[in-house]
Amino acid sequence: MNLEKEEYIEQAYFFRMLCLRIGQGQSTQEILELLDQEILSTTKLPFAIGFLRAELKHTGQLSRGFERLGHYFTPFQTLLIKSAENEKMKFSVESSLGCLENEAIYRSKQPTQAGLFIYQFEVLARNHLGYDEGLIAMSRDPFYPPEWQSFIADARHQLGVVDFADLIYLRSNWYILDQRRNNPGYEAPIDPLFGEKEGKIAGANRNRDPLYLFAALQRQLGYPALPMKSEKETEQAILIVLQSKIRDLEGRVRLMEQEIKGQVDLEHFAKPEMFQGDFKDD
Repeated sequence: MNLEKEEYIEQAYFFRMLCLRIGQGQSTQEILELLDQEILSTTKLPFAIGFLRAELKHTGQLSRGFERLGHYFTPFQTLLIKSAENEKMKFSVESSLGCLENEAIYRSKQPTQAGLFIYQFEVLARNHLGYDEGLIAMSRDPFYPPEWQSFIADARHQLGVVDFADLIYLRSNWYILDQRRNNPGYEAPIDPLFGEKEGKIAGANRNRDPLYLFAALQRQLGYPALPMKSEKETEQAILIVLQSKIRDLEGRVRLMEQEIKGQVDLEHFAKPEMFQGDFKDD
């Protein structure tokens, strides 16, 4: 169901206060008890918070409450909370709540399907949450009409083969105008989903890092931006990259030492177990 504007305004406040107070060291259970009294009583959010508090007490997971309140919270909101509770995802609670706050703020204004799609996709991309599960969650959002749900479902199979900017450009009014410059009678086989401006910006960012596309859409069209990461989260991200580079360099040094000594074992590079493991779509 699509909620009223006041629901999203209160949701944004809820996510912001929850993030702030968790950062101050308060327990989630205690925060929910206090926020229950602060939220506007004419909305449905106080009832949702009460349910979340009960689920957290019984299961220890906030995401279970979000999942069971599927008529109020969207599958994408549930995914972000669930990912934050998964230690393997390296997606902090603060980042999760910040993303949810910005989305709720955008929904409380004059959101468009294109704007929400771009924002949610950027959340997945920047935080390495996995496109497969993420796009499934996005497609189940009631804010998207059937044609958008179909487009998002198709995007799951096209990513990695088709550039993200092309996904937007090819389904835009700008693409139709481009085609009619050489073929005045051109008619698109399917209706466009993005406007001329989105298509023009996407066309200018083809074969480039998608981050440039996100930034351009935010500057030009006022699309919502992701929250800035805290200094601590930025330092952790840099540390992970440096550790990966150090491991790579150590491997190269060992290989060079073995080559100098004439001890390189070529059979090692053909062992099947080297190619086993969990391959993720992000």
